[in-house]
Amino acid sequence: MSSGIHETKDESRQDDVVEKAPSVDVLHSEVLGNKDAMNEAIHAENREHAEGMLAAVKAHPMACIWAFIMCFTIVMESFDMFLNGNFVAQSAFQRKYGVLVNKAKDEYAIPTKWQSALFQSGQCGAFVGVFLAGPVTNLLGYRWTTILALMLMNATIFISFFADSLAVLTVGQTLEGIPWGFFIANSPAYASEVVPLVLRGATTATLQMSWSIGGIIVAAATYGYNKRDDEWAWRVPLALQWIFPTPLLILIFLAPESPWWLVRKGRKEEALRSIRRLASGKTKEHSEQALAMMERTVEIELAQGGTPTLLDLLKGTDLRRTLITCFMYASQNFAGNLIANQATFFFEQAGINPNRAFQLNLINSCLGFIANALSWPLTAWFGRRTIYLWGTATNVMFLMILGICASVEQNSATNYAQAVLGIIISFVFAGTLGPITYTAIAETSSIRLRALSTAVGRAAYYVAEIPMIYLASKLLNPTGWNLAGKCGYVWGGTAIVCWIIAYVFLPEMKHRSYREIDILFQRRIPARKFKSTVIDVKDNE
Repeated sequence: MSSGIHETKDESRQDDVVEKAPSVDVLHSEVLGNKDAMNEAIHAENREHAEGMLAAVKAHPMACIWAFIMCFTIVMESFDMFLNGNFVAQSAFQRKYGVLVNKAKDEYAIPTKWQSALFQSGQCGAFVGVFLAGPVTNLLGYRWTTILALMLMNATIFISFFADSLAVLTVGQTLEGIPWGFFIANSPAYASEVVPLVLRGATTATLQMSWSIGGIIVAAATYGYNKRDDEWAWRVPLALQWIFPTPLLILIFLAPESPWWLVRKGRKEEALRSIRRLASGKTKEHSEQALAMMERTVEIELAQGGTPTLLDLLKGTDLRRTLITCFMYASQNFAGNLIANQATFFFEQAGINPNRAFQLNLINSCLGFIANALSWPLTAWFGRRTIYLWGTATNVMFLMILGICASVEQNSATNYAQAVLGIIISFVFAGTLGPITYTAIAETSSIRLRALSTAVGRAAYYVAEIPMIYLASKLLNPTGWNLAGKCGYVWGGTAIVCWIIAYVFLPEMKHRSYREIDILFQRRIPARKFKSTVIDVKDNE
């Protein structure tokens, strides 16, 4: 309570200073060369630092809503990822496209090569999409790029729905992956740019919640149709993909463009209107100060380089930022996440009967949603680095226990123990590593290179994921190595490597403005000293 009172007093003092300051035409002035404009930018940044989370939500309700809507586009990628994981465990799908593996029990399985193809095809398409997303977004903005991707999504679903072979289904998934690349490249960048500093962690964390929502819908649909023995067991879940693109397209058409993108393009009047739409209660003076703050940061970055290109990601301090972004994205594949993506199939291989496996998958998806919600206060209480390191260490422990549990003599108790451990690992990932990754990558990249940086970072995710999906399928498939829970040893080992890299290279960026982050990287501050380094509010380099 007392903290809130102090914040209110601080804001009142800042407002008094602002009202006494000379009027500045922020639409027609360069901030770095104008003392009064610099004061406006400083006041705006101080106000963001002083603002508490609850106060920020009350002051920027529409910014939170638009950020969530943009993040919700990720539900389509998660829907398809979880859908393929459920198809390979579906008896009707197995009999239609699989091979006989147990004649006595009349059991079928999808061959490892096709199972991997289904999992990898969408990611291959998304790999193309993320590289297209950066240049297109720089040209058209976040809104129109996402609208075009949603239109493409609507069209490509037809191929998957009408597919009559694994080959055609794989082609359909590949083409669907292209718009996924646009969604995942743009969503964290847009969400981080439309909300104030204190809300960046919570809003970008909703990306993981969108993954969970997609998983819940898939789990419910496939559980409901699992007992069917005809083609509609998988065609109806495929058709459910059409629920999302058109409503999202309409909503995003109505959304404001990121004011940061508009400032980068020199469209200050539109940026000012966007700022006012994102914070309906913000006064004219506060809106103009926010614009000056954005212009100040953009001018600092422009002084370091001109028109952004992919090569800029590999130059100077931006190389370090690019490597951190790529690592954070790629590491999602190495700490148990692939168990969550193939949960139903994992449960079956752990010895759970198919119907109960689908039930457990639904429970797993719902718990993931709860974990995502719990990540919001976590991002307010703890730093990004702290959450990542502790979340990874926790999953290392549970993954190793999973491996041990699968190594002893198997019975019903050990089967369920493996299933429960798989759910716990997914829960930890959904509450820590998953959401904090999106927050970290959105904050690491510079404003000037953000669209390109998030795209390349996601490309690194797919470069890591495509071979790991094959490995995950090989680890679990009866036609592969059939290791069940022993895969915990593999993912536990890779998670240890991720923890070590993060400890050395992942900086703490909580409570840092984009200007401060730029300066910290420019000064080449070591990752472990980011939190303690003091940046003066008047510093520009």
